[in-house]
Amino acid sequence: MPDTLDTRLETVLGITEDASRISLAHFEGALHIDTKDDASPVTIADQETEQYIRSKLEAAFPEDGIFGEEFDNLRLDSATIWVIDPIDGTRSFIAGVPLFGMLLAMVQDGSPVLGICRLPALGQVFSASKGIGATRNGAAIRTSGQTKLRDAMLFINEGENIYANEPDVFERLTKAGKLRRLSYDCQPHALVASGQIDAVVDYNLKPYDYFAMVPIIEEAGGVITDWQGATLDFNSDGRVVSAATPELHAELLKLLNAD
Repeated sequence: MPDTLDTRLETVLGITEDASRISLAHFEGALHIDTKDDASPVTIADQETEQYIRSKLEAAFPEDGIFGEEFDNLRLDSATIWVIDPIDGTRSFIAGVPLFGMLLAMVQDGSPVLGICRLPALGQVFSASKGIGATRNGAAIRTSGQTKLRDAMLFINEGENIYANEPDVFERLTKAGKLRRLSYDCQPHALVASGQIDAVVDYNLKPYDYFAMVPIIEEAGGVITDWQGATLDFNSDGRVVSAATPELHAELLKLLNAD
């Protein structure tokens, strides 16, 4: 089988589908919960799921690097690095909220070129690879095309953190758009890609939280950057904004950076 983005996407769709069964098996059961140094919870489900994904990636792509949330990174000097978030939204997961996700990205020479966002409890998978388009459960998706912030459906992720650290920004966000919702984790960004909402402002993310969403949103016609409009990379500060169109994205950047 030739080693192309298409074939790699097919391979990792299968890997993540199998891995999602691990997280689902734990979802409604009692979980052992530890706390990381940053006070975020980690569960057996996170660890078992990432271990499975890592083992399959090592077997399929032994020369590639791996950057994961739960375990030590491998071969980060490789041109191609797989970035894993086994359960995006562990707090939602342990609280029984079915909006947690699983994220996997392939980053090539620093740029994410393939992304998968699974929502195991919802039975949905969003995927994309550069130049090939974005899909949800195999069907092509596009962003809403909304260009005006005043008419937009805006989701504010990690609202309590934005309020605590950037209260002026939070106040502006709560007055922006036609409709607003406070939200968490990767699912709102997937809704931007599928055209169900128009924009998400997010905060305090790590590379494994945002890399997978970059090709999915961009291939669906949207824009995703940091709050300054810069391309997301391993050194981004964790403040992220995704939008349906460049015009809407530009309005949000202006709002976020207002004096």
